[in-house]
Amino acid sequence: MTELTLSKAIGSGLRRALSDDDRVVILGEDIGALGGVFRITDGLQRDFGADRVMDMPLAESGIIGMAVGLAYRGFRPVCEIQFDGFIYPAFDQIVSQVAKLHYRTRGAVRMPLTIRVPYGGGIGAVEHHSESPEAYFTHTSGLRVVTCSTPQDAHTMIRQAIACDDPVLFFEPKRRYWTKGEVDEDADFPMDAARVVVTGTDVTIVTYGPLVATAIDAAAAAADDGVSIEVIDLRSLSPLDLETVEASVRTTGRLVIAHEAQEFGGLGAEIATAITDRCFYHLEAAPARVAGFDVPYPASRLEEHFLPDLDRMLDAVDRVMGRENALTGWSAS
Repeated sequence: MTELTLSKAIGSGLRRALSDDDRVVILGEDIGALGGVFRITDGLQRDFGADRVMDMPLAESGIIGMAVGLAYRGFRPVCEIQFDGFIYPAFDQIVSQVAKLHYRTRGAVRMPLTIRVPYGGGIGAVEHHSESPEAYFTHTSGLRVVTCSTPQDAHTMIRQAIACDDPVLFFEPKRRYWTKGEVDEDADFPMDAARVVVTGTDVTIVTYGPLVATAIDAAAAAADDGVSIEVIDLRSLSPLDLETVEASVRTTGRLVIAHEAQEFGGLGAEIATAITDRCFYHLEAAPARVAGFDVPYPASRLEEHFLPDLDRMLDAVDRVMGRENALTGWSAS
């Protein structure tokens, strides 16, 4: 076991993938000599060469387009999109080409392509650097969409994403890049299986990526108030492990879904609908969502008001418990 930050754990996973498989190549902006804007690829070009760790021009559609060609030729390309808000120039390549080539060729062509995307807010960045675009990609059949919340998951899941024969969007919660934890480099678990982080009996909180740590804090705070919360880290956003969520809600009878992305049309709506359908007669209250507001991501000095925090998560817990709340003044009566 080695203690690593989440960012170093991703770098360690990339290094292991490059060592284990000569077909793995990495491409992106400033990932070579600089080692990436967050230094995740630091030292990889020096150790594996510029033919396998390639600096690319400032053109995201070109990065993904080149990766498609490499995948066609039998490589396993890993693309780095420097920040979440810069993925849109490559959107057409991803949803129109990467996602459909396997289906379009009736299985003759696989797309073992991994696209790494630092996402979410909380680091005081400027416009286009704090977005949560994951729902766009979960809406597209043919793509796997995953995210991590711990250094262990980051290391294991990036290797699994690279080894997967399907295209994988690998979303990295950038404000958790500096979170430290023990990493077993040989650990293994199903990439699309959700993880029960905290067990509880009164309320289920379902979340992923940057908000898992906030949900754990909410569970601890609620316990002091006599409420037992179960926290589920989804890990995979497409496909969704609804069986794990369903099993939890059948026990607790109450569901809160939390994500940083805007609420309208987000994953929270999909999960609330699916679980209501599966657990209608077990629910004690309507599911509640805690999400970013339906506005463009604000300037950094205002982002603490935009991002779901401990108070908003506990307010949602109070709502599904039918209790009055001092934060919003909400009451079931």
